[in-house]
Formats: sequence, structure tokens, C-alpha cells
Amino acid sequence: MEVKKIKTREIAAQELPALFDAAGLTYQTVGCVNWSTYPYRPEVKFRLAHTDEAVLLHFKVTEQSVRAKYGEDNGAVWTDSCVEFFSIPAGDGIYYNIECNCIGTVLVGAGPVRNGREHAPQSVTALIDRWASLGRIPFEERLGETEWEVALVIPYAVFFKHQLSTLDGSEVKANFYKCGDELQTPHFLSWNPIPIENPDFHRPDFFGTLSFE
Repeated sequence: MEVKKIKTREIAAQELPALFDAAGLTYQTVGCVNWSTYPYRPEVKFRLAHTDEAVLLHFKVTEQSVRAKYGEDNGAVWTDSCVEFFSIPAGDGIYYNIECNCIGTVLVGAGPVRNGREHAPQSVTALIDRWASLGRIPFEERLGETEWEVALVIPYAVFFKHQLSTLDGSEVKANFYKCGDELQTPHFLSWNPIPIENPDFHRPDFFGTLSFE
């Protein structure tokens, strides 16, 4: 996947959808149902770009129920209506999981494997500017088809185990996910396929490739 570089002034998350529209960025689909035990496939798509200062990410989702129980960063957002971006930005095997529920609450972790991951401190997660179409107030599960969007501006400092200043010209291994572990209909979707027996997003061996302009 090619990741366009956008030359822009400092950008706010709420401006991303319009900025991406103006730049003609197309959506990628998060549609791989890897595990037949969880067949539900909500509509999930994303767009990605980068600037001199940050990675820009916009998700759009339509699903049959939504939940946003967690309002504090580094909570169990994967149990809510959640979208995720996993990546290895420095090519050294350390991958980051950036997970975001439908009200923009994030979890950021880093490490080489699933176990023993280090969560980013609050001073780091606070650097992520977020916009959520459903607002920022937590709520219990709402049944009924709902469309929602989140946009994130992720400064390079959020990759807190490294000293990244740019991704220009880089090839980055990554995957994108949609889950909702505790929703009425649990589901686990990925952008790049994960051909294993049981749900597990912490599989950098199945990441796809992002080519940053």
C-alpha cells in the first residue's frame, strides 16, 4: 500500500476527512474474516497519509451495535467498538499497537511480542489528537446499525521507544484491525490476512507493507 505524503500546516484531527477528500485519498478495506467462529463482518475502511510531523489515520465503520465503555487512555478499548493500527516503524522488530474505540479513547503499547508489552505513558498518549463522530463521552452498548468515524493525528513522538523524525521513503510492516470483544456480536477483522487457528492480532509475521512516499 502506498502512503501519500501531504504537505500541510499543523492539522487537527477533525479536519482529516475533508483534507483526505481534497487529496483524493482512497479507502482501504478491513474485511478479512480469518476465523469462522466469528463470521460477522461490519463495514470497515480506512485512509492513511503522513506529514513531516505525524501519521494521519481516518477510519469509517458501519456496524450493528456500538459501545464505548472506556474513556481513559490505556483501558481495555479492544472490548469496545474498536479500530486498531499495528506497525513496526523502525524495522527492528519492535511493533506498536495503537488501538482506538469509537469515542477516540486510545491504547498505545510497544514490544517485540504479545506478552510483556509496555504501555505508553499518559504524556505520550495525550499527544494523539483525536476526532470522533460519536463524541467523546463513554456509553454502554447501543443496539442498532450505526455509522461512526474516528480520525487520529499521531505525532512521531508517540512511537516512544524510538527517536523517529520522519517516515519519508520508508517501508513499514503493519496491519489494521476492527474488533469488539464484548459486543453483542464479537468480531475480529484484519486488513492483511492472518491464517492461524484462533484470533490473535499480535502477529507481526502476517503484517502487510506500507510504502511511505
